[in-house]
Amino acid sequence: MNALVTASVAAGPLAAGWSLHTLFLRRKVALARRDPLTGLPGRDSFTTTARRRLLAPAGVVVLVDLDGFKQVNDTYGHAAGDEVLATVAARLKSWAQVRGGCAGRLGGDEFAATITCPTLRDLPCELHTLADLLCVPVTFRDTALPVGASIGAFPVAGLPDPVLHRALRRADEAMYAAKRDGGGWRIADGPVPAMTTTNGRRTGRSGTTARSGGSR
Repeated sequence: MNALVTASVAAGPLAAGWSLHTLFLRRKVALARRDPLTGLPGRDSFTTTARRRLLAPAGVVVLVDLDGFKQVNDTYGHAAGDEVLATVAARLKSWAQVRGGCAGRLGGDEFAATITCPTLRDLPCELHTLADLLCVPVTFRDTALPVGASIGAFPVAGLPDPVLHRALRRADEAMYAAKRDGGGWRIADGPVPAMTTTNGRRTGRSGTTARSGGSR
């Protein structure tokens, strides 16, 4: 009995050490899944979370692309650009969480979010609120930095699988339409892509080569 007690006491610090090591590894993995600048989940982590969120009814996918961001970088420097990205990320995260959703950074100055909007007639008001929130100037070293945003949204109700992939594609098209009109927000209508595809993405997006024709 004494030997058993002695062994248990001796094993205590070892078990505690392994527990701390496990917690450290879990934290390290969690941090690796997050964008280091904004703290938001990266593309893969956001995709995993967003798919779960969209299992609930009344889900909406939102895509955000900043307007004039290159000019901010060129005029005020990359530190100022980083401040804009971090601030926009915090604003988007807060807006999405209040509405039962999540947010992520897809890359560069492009962000995505999900929300729950039980009454779709309220969606324009929600997007208007988001646009106003994101476009508040960001203060950096006593300078007010301009922020512009183009926002696309797509309600996923009745959408066939894969829900997130299709919804992001339609939200992306709505965002592009808003950007062509000078910013603001747009809501995509219907699940069928309205624009041509190049290399599996909307023609004209970064990573595609524009060409005539294409598939829908």
